[in-house]
Order: sequence, then C-alpha cells, then structure tokens
Amino acid sequence: MSHAQTFESPAKRTLLLVDGHAYAYRAFFAIRQMSGPDGSATNGIYGFIKMLQRMITFVQPSHVAVIWDGGLATERVSLLPGYKAERPPTPEDLGRQIEDMRDFLAAAGFASAVIPGIEADDLIATLALEAERSGHPVVIASSDKDFMQLVSTNIGLLNPGDKEQRIWGVAEVFEKTGVQPHQIVEWLSLIGDAVDNIPGVAGVGHKTATELLQQYGSVDGILSHAHEVTGPKRRDALLASKELLERNRQLIQLHTGLVSPIVLDECVPQPQDSSALAALYTRWGFKTLLSELTSPPMSQPVLL
Repeated sequence: MSHAQTFESPAKRTLLLVDGHAYAYRAFFAIRQMSGPDGSATNGIYGFIKMLQRMITFVQPSHVAVIWDGGLATERVSLLPGYKAERPPTPEDLGRQIEDMRDFLAAAGFASAVIPGIEADDLIATLALEAERSGHPVVIASSDKDFMQLVSTNIGLLNPGDKEQRIWGVAEVFEKTGVQPHQIVEWLSLIGDAVDNIPGVAGVGHKTATELLQQYGSVDGILSHAHEVTGPKRRDALLASKELLERNRQLIQLHTGLVSPIVLDECVPQPQDSSALAALYTRWGFKTLLSELTSPPMSQPVLL
C-alpha cells in the first residue's frame, strides 16, 4: 500500500512511533540463539536493530520515537484487577537486552521515552494526536489492535504481523473488523480482549459484534435495541452486560491527554555517535553492523 493511499498529505513530514516492548519481544523470540563475545544474549538487540532499520527504510520518516511501557495504568487495574494479569513476566535475558536497546537508540540518535506507571499505548496515542494536530502524518508501528481506534487519513498502522508490509488506513481497519476506526472501542468492548484479560459479552464474537455495530452504530444503540436481537441467550447476555461494556470501554479507550516527556521537535533523528555505536557493536559482537558504520548512517532519514 502506498503512502498516497494512506495519508491525505504524503508530502508532509512523517512521525514514526514505535511500540518498543512489542518489537523487543518480537525480536527476542524471532532469533532464539545469539550471544556476544562475553556469552550474554544479544538476539533481541540484533533483531530490534534490524527491524528498526527496515521500518525506517520503508516509512522514510522525518521524525522517529521509540516508546516503552512504564507499567500498568493504575486506573485500569482498579477497574479490572485481573487486567493483563495473565501475561508472563519478561524473560530475564530480554529484560537485560531492553536496556541495551535503549543504549543503542541514544547512540544512533533516536528519541526514546517512557513514563513510570504509564502504558506505552497511551503515550503513543498522545504523541500521535499531537503530531496530527501539528499537520504531521503519523505511522504507529505495533501489532496492538487497540491502535486501530486512532486510524484516520493522517494516522496509519504498520503491523509487523502483516505479511504484505503495508500501512493500514481506514480501509484496512474496515477490511479487518467490518467497522470504522471510531467504532473500534465499542467493537473490542463487545468481544473482549484475551491478550489483556478483558472478558467480552458471552456469545458475542467478532462476526456478531460487527453485525450489531453495523446495524445499530454503537454499544448504546445496541443496548437500546437489545429486545430486537435474535437468540434469547445473546439478547439476555447483552441486556445483562451494560456495566461490563461501560467498564470495557474505559479499559480499551486510549488516554491521550498525557504530559509527554518529549516533544515533536525532539523526535528528529540526530547525528549518530559513531564511536559509541562502535563500542556497542564490538561488545555485542555485531561485526556486520560495525563494518556498516562507514556507510551513510541510518539515522539520516529521507525528508518527505
């Protein structure tokens, strides 16, 4: 999919927002055996660097920021104590490598941010909408389906799980779900999210949720017409789920009013520190990347 099909103003400079932990996990499990000269695991670091290179080559952004999770939002946990509770702890080898990934980003000249106690999704959403208001197209690199609620003509998604390597716009969200981006919170509230341990309405799956939203427009519209829904079990489940649905909407709706630790201008990639990168690549045993330091640095983007 071309940028022209995704963004209304492709000539404007684009902000690439990377879901740091999502890509760190993906890199860690994609390359299972790799270690540096000292025997420490380096699989996640190497995979993360290569993924970032590919993203930058594809998107050609003028601004880049990698956003990291700072923990679970207390307001979500208070609403649902089991929120994301079933996620396994970060593997020890990966945790150590995430710190090295941040060292790489600093040496390569890329902005990186985390807010303690704030989920990366919320900070990414805040930065995306701020950039959009400033006239910058935004590409969010993440597999998290919650981000579909942000998609517009100026905000697209780069999903690492999409084999076609394209930037999702409104059409792709509709193709995937059957609903519009502004209905995604409602759609996910109905079906739940097993990844985040959020239960949905009993008997309401993807197809049913889509059909109900296409017919009635919103959760409130569905509830006000629940007596028309076919199937007594489904009808009763919807009527009994008003509080669950309201809670789910609060859990799934991204928070966009945060005070960000970085501003848009700070997301312009800076000249890389070649000596610092050389030291890191040497410590990790990345001989190919070390040899590429004499080539044009990847932190010099093509301005759109």
